[in-house]
Amino acid sequence: MAKFFIDRPIFAWVIALFVMVLGAVSITQLPIAQYPSVAPPTIVISAAYPGASAQTLEDSVLAVIEREMNGAPRLAYMEAVSQANGSGSITLSFEPGTNADLAQVEVQNRLARATPRLPAVVNQQGVRVEKSRSNFLLFAMLSSSDPKTDVTALSDYASRNIVPELQRLPGIGQVQLFGSERAMRVWVDPAKLQGYNLSPADVASAIQAQNAQVSAGSLGELPNLSGQTISATVVVPGQLGTTAEFGNIVLRANADGSSVRLKDVARIELGAQSYATTARLNGKPAAGMGVQLSPSGNALAAAEAVKKRMTELEKYFPPGVTWTVPFDSSDFVKISIQQVAMTLLEAIVLVFLVMFLFLQNIRYTIIPTIVVPVALLGTFGALLAMGFSINVLTMFGMVLVIGIVVDDAIVVVENVERIMSEEGLPPLEATRKAMGQISGAIVGITVVLISVFVPLAFFAGSVGNIYRQFSAVMAVSIGFSAFMALSLTPALCATLLKPVVAGHAHAKTGFFGGFNRGFARSAKGYEGWVAKLLRRGGRMMVVYVALIAAVGVLYMRLPTSFLPNEDQGSLLVNIQLPPGATLERTQAVVEKVEDFMLKQPEVKSMVAVMGFSFSGQGQNAGFSFVTLKDWSERKGAGQTAEALAGRAMGALSGVRDAFIFALSPPPIPELGVSSGFTFRLQDRGGNGHDALVAARNQMLGMASKSKVLAGVRPDGLEDAPQLQVDIDRDKASAQGVGFAAINNAISAALGSAYVNDFPNAGRLQRVVVQAEAQARMQPEDILKLTVLNSQGKAVPLSAFASTRWVSGAMQTVRYNGYPAMRISGGAAPGHSTGEAMAEMERLAAQLPAGFGFEWTGQSREEKLAGSQALVLYGFAILAVFLCLAALYESWSIPLAVILVVPLGVLGVLLGITGRGMANDVYFQVGLITIIGLSAKNAILIIEFAKDLQAQGRGVVESALEAAHLRFRPIIMTSLAFILGVVPLAMASGASSASQRAIGTGVIAGMVVGTFLAVFFVPTFFVVVRSLFKGSERQRKMHAEHAKAAGIEAHQ
Repeated sequence: MAKFFIDRPIFAWVIALFVMVLGAVSITQLPIAQYPSVAPPTIVISAAYPGASAQTLEDSVLAVIEREMNGAPRLAYMEAVSQANGSGSITLSFEPGTNADLAQVEVQNRLARATPRLPAVVNQQGVRVEKSRSNFLLFAMLSSSDPKTDVTALSDYASRNIVPELQRLPGIGQVQLFGSERAMRVWVDPAKLQGYNLSPADVASAIQAQNAQVSAGSLGELPNLSGQTISATVVVPGQLGTTAEFGNIVLRANADGSSVRLKDVARIELGAQSYATTARLNGKPAAGMGVQLSPSGNALAAAEAVKKRMTELEKYFPPGVTWTVPFDSSDFVKISIQQVAMTLLEAIVLVFLVMFLFLQNIRYTIIPTIVVPVALLGTFGALLAMGFSINVLTMFGMVLVIGIVVDDAIVVVENVERIMSEEGLPPLEATRKAMGQISGAIVGITVVLISVFVPLAFFAGSVGNIYRQFSAVMAVSIGFSAFMALSLTPALCATLLKPVVAGHAHAKTGFFGGFNRGFARSAKGYEGWVAKLLRRGGRMMVVYVALIAAVGVLYMRLPTSFLPNEDQGSLLVNIQLPPGATLERTQAVVEKVEDFMLKQPEVKSMVAVMGFSFSGQGQNAGFSFVTLKDWSERKGAGQTAEALAGRAMGALSGVRDAFIFALSPPPIPELGVSSGFTFRLQDRGGNGHDALVAARNQMLGMASKSKVLAGVRPDGLEDAPQLQVDIDRDKASAQGVGFAAINNAISAALGSAYVNDFPNAGRLQRVVVQAEAQARMQPEDILKLTVLNSQGKAVPLSAFASTRWVSGAMQTVRYNGYPAMRISGGAAPGHSTGEAMAEMERLAAQLPAGFGFEWTGQSREEKLAGSQALVLYGFAILAVFLCLAALYESWSIPLAVILVVPLGVLGVLLGITGRGMANDVYFQVGLITIIGLSAKNAILIIEFAKDLQAQGRGVVESALEAAHLRFRPIIMTSLAFILGVVPLAMASGASSASQRAIGTGVIAGMVVGTFLAVFFVPTFFVVVRSLFKGSERQRKMHAEHAKAAGIEAHQ
């Protein structure tokens, strides 16, 4: 192949240019994301049952829907959560790779079977099915400087004019409004109702009867009489539109012409549909919109689109209204990608410098450098074809691969240069001879490196998705680089290089002269050492065994984790008050948090939401997003997100009324909080809620004593005091009161009864009836409510009912169809998440009969990935071995190559341990890369040694000669790789934790691995070839190869 291109250099250029153009075009088409879509696709069903308790909602709504969902194709797990405020949701997670659209259709179809069995109120409110990610992409806030525009007006404006616009944008899953649109609120006074002998049910039915649409038909409709000359539509305004019209609704018309109107018993206002959640921006009330991505959405494009649309809508805003985006997670993505792109450029420059130092001729250096853009652009083209995105992982792959990509070209150029200087051949001849010698080595190296990365692509679950990014980039880039080394590089060598007189290769004076003399001295010293060590093969093998033992010990001691925690430029603060606390108390706590946070020099802005948190919804919950200033303004170690979270935890632990957790967001937000585990304790024996709470408490008690676990906590809302109304049915029926009437009276007065809709400024909004606030504050207020009996008399509830305090669930959870408790926690320092999970399983086994457990989210993925890591390394090594055996037609030569692997691994382990890092996904990718690169160095030596041996040289002599010949290219390619990755290991700013994690391991592995390999590989070759002689057939084959390649034994 090389010969073909040496004679046709233009053809080689055409192919290279074609690849580059394709790549450049595909960069503009590729989506940009932080991470690939790792989380399983999720579909969320949400339902509302106003006034219902968590248990009622679970039994009558969620459990019914859940039963229909069993057996949906590719459903991985489902979790149903019902809140005491009457809202509930079922989250269905499907296996990764499931088509989210088809899954949604399947869920809709199954929901349709459950809908007829749901309570009428739930169906009236509507059951929604949505597919979106669980985390917020950004927060858009509306605030007003005009005192006439209050938060309800802002929220109403947002829900009419902004939310629908944002939902239409591509890539947006759903937009959650923190605040509420307007509604006609009818505040009934129970005492006045009683005075007029009326009940809340009468109010609702009067509104229903008198606020109704009438479709009246028309005059002169066909068939009409002959001579009829006109036709006209008849309009009867049945729906009411203003508070005054609603006030005039007649509740009762008396015979004497007097009447009782709605305004006589109720206060009517245009209020908010729901008062459950409110948002604040930097300590001032505002209307907030949380934007969530669709499963296939692209963070950067979606965030840009939202800001662009908001700018367009701005000109229609009411006077004094302004918008801001205080929290935007896509900023981090953008900056991360820019950072890695910078690193990429730095790496290219450093690699160029290394090559220039060794090759000392700008023409020689340009040739391998040309390969870099071709291979990288080719890779972008392949990413587009495979449906990947430009993300942090694919970019890391590019940086890692730069040093590897130039390797093949360096090997070619270095060999051409050596032959020209030693034998004085003209460039064309020298290139032909050089390609004959090393085409085999290049193919071998390429096959080995690709075979290391390919097994990565076959992994299951979300971890597999992360590996796939790397394996694709690496394998494709290396493939392109090998193709270029066999086509473009030799063509360039033959045309660009100038002839050299034999023996006059390297400069003798100046900087390069000094470098060459120094390098020659080290090479001589190196050869002396190798000669000494080859005579002591046995001792070397003992040292080698000791090194393997060190690898084992270090590997076992490494703590494990999933991904390093990043400073993403924001913090989450979760606020939880004691059960039963009111919004007023929550607001007081939120103000304290705001007061602390906004004084911190690192903080840019803060959004707080009350009535909603990550544990659940309710008056006692709140959370906030704290956005920090740009990384460039926060240089010190004490100014990272982690440090601020620590300070905040310390300062806010003094707030007596609440639990306040400040956390930095997880590395991959869709998988939930990554650090630690997520555990679900299930009641599989039908033991009931109290037994489940007791089992959970027993579990937490055991966990607190364990040495392996740390920070184990219940995740969710605790049980709270509830007021139970006991109705004596005998007394009620004796007084002629029906149960339906009691039900209506209580739910209308205490909950809010959604009666029907009214038109308001071009939009239908709800009419909601509820008792005045002062009539539903204390337990005795309930007993004062009245119910009409069969004679039409008002009977107070106190005549047949009593109240008592009980404890009940504020939130119930079902996991995969069983009542469950959420528990989350982490591993104690020095222990891995894997050990922590095993410990939790051990503790769960000690619980009473009938309780089971399951893992969810991140932990489930970790369980599935489980012992995948070791299988992965095993596969990588096996792949290398088998490919080499096939290439060299020998079982023993690959063994000499494989023996070098632990030396590189030792380096990675030393580097990671030295910098106090963990065994995470990046460590594993680094390790795989090093397995391939260690093998590559060994191949360079062994490829030559076996050919020399085949020509009848002694084993030791062949090994020495090969070491002498390949020392310079090995040091050069390794240095090129190491310097290419240095910018990663030294990174700071956005996404620096990931860059350091991957850079550190790879550099350490390469430094230690190369240093040990150049001494050990000749030894391995000697030991292996002394033990396994190789057949005559193999010797002949290698001899023919050597002769064809023109490798002569230098005397």
